Amino acid sequence: MSSPQPTPTLTPAIRRALAKELTRVAEADVHEVLQQIGDARPAAATRRVGFAGPPGAGKSTLVSNLAAHRLKKNDGTTLCVLAIDPSSPVSGGSILGDRIRMDAVAELPGLFIRSIPSRSGQSGLCENAIDLLCVTERYGFDEVFMETVGIGQSEVDIRQLVDTVVLLTTPDSGDSVQAMKAGILEIADIYVITKSENPAAKRMASEIETVVHASPGGHGGWAPLVIMTEADGTGVGALSAAIDAHRGFLLAQTTPQQIDAQRRRYHLKSIIDRAVDEALHTTGPLAERPLLDAYRALLSGLTQGAG
Repeated sequence: MSSPQPTPTLTPAIRRALAKELTRVAEADVHEVLQQIGDARPAAATRRVGFAGPPGAGKSTLVSNLAAHRLKKNDGTTLCVLAIDPSSPVSGGSILGDRIRMDAVAELPGLFIRSIPSRSGQSGLCENAIDLLCVTERYGFDEVFMETVGIGQSEVDIRQLVDTVVLLTTPDSGDSVQAMKAGILEIADIYVITKSENPAAKRMASEIETVVHASPGGHGGWAPLVIMTEADGTGVGALSAAIDAHRGFLLAQTTPQQIDAQRRRYHLKSIIDRAVDEALHTTGPLAERPLLDAYRALLSGLTQGAG
């Protein structure tokens, strides 16, 4: 299957084609995914930015404001937003629709927005998030934003999917900062205090800076930044500049080929993990067999699935 060529504009035909392909891949099993995009290499040139944080932190508002800011020059830049939403227990679809959550910016010429149901995914993501990222990158987007469900402390998997992690928290988070110390708080590149008009925002920023500076170095030499924003867009320019600064830092440390290889390794691991899970559900009651026998049956199931 030939890949769509990079384009400076998102025509209605391209939007429809991308929407249909995302739907197919979101519902595909591993074999179908390999048939659909198995020969596609991730696009290291596409910037990936992930947004994580607890429910109510204002992720959708921030992403809307930031998307508008990034596209304000109207210079042909294209940006895709993949918003992972909690799945409905009834329909299995996203509880919040993309037009509802980002209505103010949904019609920007260079912006494509898609809500993705989390379904059985963990860590604030859907189980095939990496496949969806690869699909969007084949359409030549300059940048892809991925917004997690918002479960807070356990959203650490986003670190493996994106180049830059933006973690949101609110001034009234209180002791939750301490609860996050050993988890997601340590994996972000940029920290955003939303609703910074709250008098407690400066204290929260100070607390996060203290925790970050006291943590072991895990950012490869990057000094994480703390940005304060408001719902009206205040601070979004500073956040945009911080994202660009982190992108520049990464490019100074790694080559596009290294970024490509890292993304491909993670994609391969993701495919294998899902294939194992699918095989466990199709090779009979393995738990009742001796361990070695079960292991061989599992490998056989994987081999058959790959064929």
